[in-house]
Amino acid sequence: MPESAADYHARIRTHGDADGRLALPAGGIPYWEVFPFELEGLRLKPVEAPLDTEPARVGEDPTECRCADPAEAEANTVWHDDGWRLKAFEPSGAPVLLMLQPREHYDLATLPRELAAQLGILMTCVAAGVESLPSVARCHVSRWGDGGAHLHVFFMARPALLGQLRGTCMALWDDFLPAVPQEVFDENVAAVVDYLVSSYGGSRAHG
Repeated sequence: MPESAADYHARIRTHGDADGRLALPAGGIPYWEVFPFELEGLRLKPVEAPLDTEPARVGEDPTECRCADPAEAEANTVWHDDGWRLKAFEPSGAPVLLMLQPREHYDLATLPRELAAQLGILMTCVAAGVESLPSVARCHVSRWGDGGAHLHVFFMARPALLGQLRGTCMALWDDFLPAVPQEVFDENVAAVVDYLVSSYGGSRAHG
């Protein structure tokens, strides 16, 4: 029988100290050469007690999701077709950071098969477009899903030749690196959109 949430918590609690604080794992992420922080003084927070219920996400009720407001749904959209929209927000430390989401209100586990098939192709095309940028070595793709009930998949560019930014910690570095200048960010987004239109279809968003 699969482990319950209570059993999961009880099991990991046995590995902590009296405060519920776990030790840093030998050879774990804090010891990776790409980890952004120095180890001296670093320690994990105590493992907290389980919540009584899972917190509601934005859009659990589809009528209250951002997609229910056409203006808000289309805000920051740089590309779209009948089923999907691609958004770009404010510049961050990454050369480009984009978000793909279905136009209709679905989460990953409820995505109809036709849209799921489109998602696979779209992910490869967006990633290829991001990796075609001269300043980019890799495109990292993530879906977390704890903040919003409407599926949103992130595409984060990892700068080329900066070995310290490799891997999963790029998501942390993105918050600390100086923001890419707006004009550079806009040019990067435009190049990705051009690649997506030519390789997949859809239309550049205007306005």
